[in-house]
Amino acid sequence: MFVDSHCHLNFPELMQNLSSIRAAMAEAQVNRALVISTKLETFDAVHQLAVDYDNFWCTIGVHPDEEDVQEPTLLDLTDRAKRARVIGIGETGLDYYRIRERTYEQMEWQRERFRIHIQAAQATRLPLVIHTRSASADTLSILKEEGEDGTTNSAGGVFHCFTETMEVARAALDLGFYISFSGIVTFKNAKDLQEVARFVPMDRMLIETDSPYLAPTPHRGKTNSPALVPWVAHQLAILKDTNVETIAHQTTQNFNTLFKPQ
Repeated sequence: MFVDSHCHLNFPELMQNLSSIRAAMAEAQVNRALVISTKLETFDAVHQLAVDYDNFWCTIGVHPDEEDVQEPTLLDLTDRAKRARVIGIGETGLDYYRIRERTYEQMEWQRERFRIHIQAAQATRLPLVIHTRSASADTLSILKEEGEDGTTNSAGGVFHCFTETMEVARAALDLGFYISFSGIVTFKNAKDLQEVARFVPMDRMLIETDSPYLAPTPHRGKTNSPALVPWVAHQLAILKDTNVETIAHQTTQNFNTLFKPQ
C-alpha cells in the first residue's frame, strides 16, 4: 500500500534491527522501500539490501555532506548504476548549512560533485535524488545549466525531504521534478511546509521517512523507520482533504512512474 521513497536501512541503528523493522513494515502495509546511497565506500552494503530483499531497491551516489570520502567520478557512478536493482542517482545536491568558516568559493568541490551526478543521471537515464539545504538557488541554477529543464533529454528526479519555500517548489516542479515529503510535514511548527504540501499536485508527490532521522509526530525524537511512513501519508491526506488510501495509491503510482522499479 505504501512506499518509503527514501531511507537509510544500511545505517547501524536500522541494520541491526532489520528483521523487526521488516516485520513492522509488513504490519503497517509499507510494501516497498528505496535504500539511499550516501558514499561509495558503503554502496556495496546498500546494494546488497536491494539484492537480498525483493521489496527493496537502491540508488548510487555520494551525499553532499560527505567529506574525506572517495570522490565519485562519472565512471564510478555509471558503472555501479548498471547493477540490478539500482534505480536512481543520489543522494546528491548541495548543502551549505554546514559551510562553517569556509567561503563560497571553497565549496566548489560540492558543486562539481553535483554536476557529476547530474551527468551520470543523464547518461544512465535514471532519476536524481536531490538534497538541498541552504543552497536552493545554486541547486536550481546548476540543474538548469546541466540541461535539467523538464524535456525528454532530462533525467528528472525528486527533491527529497522537501523543506524549502513555495517559490522553490514551483521552480522544481517547472523543471519536471517530483517533491517528496518526510515526517517534517507532521510537525506543528511546519506551517509553511504544510502550505507547500497543499500546493504540490498529487501526481508530483512522494512520501518518505529519511530514516533513521525525522520520525513523524507522534514518534518525534525516536529512531525513524520505513514502518512510520504512513504517518506522513495521513498528514498529507488531511492537508489535501482526501483519505489516506488515495495518498497511498497516488504516491505509489508516482514512485513507479519516476523510478520504474523492476
